[in-house]
Amino acid sequence: MAKSHKLILSLLSQLLLICHLSIADLTPDFYDDICPQALPTIQTLVEAAVADEPRMGASLVRLHFHDCFVNGCDGSVLLDDTPTMTGEKTAKPNNNSIRGFDVIDSIKSNLNDVCQGNVVSCADILAVAARDSIVALGGSSYGVLLGRRDATSASLDAANSNIPAPNFNLSQLLSNFDSHGLAMQDLVVLSGAHTLGFARCTIFRNRIYNESTIDPDYAASLESVCPISGDDDVLASLDDTPASVDTDYYQGLIQSRGLLDSDQQLYQGDGSDTDSLVQYYSDNPSNFWSDFGAAMINLGNLSPLTGDGGEVRENCRVVNQN
Repeated sequence: MAKSHKLILSLLSQLLLICHLSIADLTPDFYDDICPQALPTIQTLVEAAVADEPRMGASLVRLHFHDCFVNGCDGSVLLDDTPTMTGEKTAKPNNNSIRGFDVIDSIKSNLNDVCQGNVVSCADILAVAARDSIVALGGSSYGVLLGRRDATSASLDAANSNIPAPNFNLSQLLSNFDSHGLAMQDLVVLSGAHTLGFARCTIFRNRIYNESTIDPDYAASLESVCPISGDDDVLASLDDTPASVDTDYYQGLIQSRGLLDSDQQLYQGDGSDTDSLVQYYSDNPSNFWSDFGAAMINLGNLSPLTGDGGEVRENCRVVNQN
C-alpha cells in the first residue's frame, strides 16, 4: 500500500514537472530574433480586420478560447475536416458559430512572407490575435507568452464535451473550468470577454421565453427580434456596448440583463463569491483590465505543445505534408 502511494505521488510529481516545463518553454520574446516583424505584422492585420468589422475582435478572442479548451492551445480548432479526420469546426459549440478563419489565413500568409519561411505557429497567432483584438477595441494590453506549436489532429468529441455550454449552471461552469486548471476568478474574469460580440437567437431563445432570472423589459426587447420559432440566426449583443472592452457586461448581470443563462449564473443576487466578483469588476474597471490580462495568460498556458511536440503548420487549415 505504501509503495503504491509513493508510486502515485511520483507519477503526479512527474506530471506536474512536465506541465511546468511545457509552460516554462513559452516566452514573451520567442520571435524577437527569428522573426522580429512577427508581432507587429499580426497587430497591423488584426487592427485592419477589426476596423473593417468590429465584431471580428470578439470572434478572434472566441477562437482562442475554443482552441485552448479542447486539448490545449494547439491551433486544432483551425483544422479543416479530411477524409480520415473530423475536425472541431462542426462541433455543437462551434458549428455556424466560430468565425474569423479567413483573418487567421491572411495573417499566416503574411507571416510566411515577412519571416521568410514557416516560423510562427497557428496557435501563437490565435493567442496574439486575441490580445490585439482586445487592445483594438479599447482594452489594455498584456504580455503573451509564445512558442506554442500546432497539433496534427483535432477532436470533434473533445470539442463537444470540453467547451462550456451557454445553458450551464454555476456548478457546471465551475466544474468545467476546474477541469482545465482554472479557478473561479478565471471563470468570472474570462466571462468578461462577453463585453464584446453577439449571440444567435437560437442560443438565447430559451432564456428569454422560459427563464425567470431575466429583467422583463430586457426579455421583451429581445422577443421583438427573436421570435419563439424561426429567425435562429438573428443576432443580439452580449452587452450594450458590443464593440467596446468595458465593464458594461458586469453591470448588465447585476441588472438581470445577461443574454446567456451561463452569464447570468455568475450573478444571482444571493451574495455568493461570484456575485461579489461581478460587483467588484463592475465597480473597478481598471482592476478588471489587469485581471483579464492575467486570466488570458492563464488560458493561453493550457497544455501547449512545445519543443518537438506537434509542428508549425504552413497552412493553418491543414497539417504539413511530409
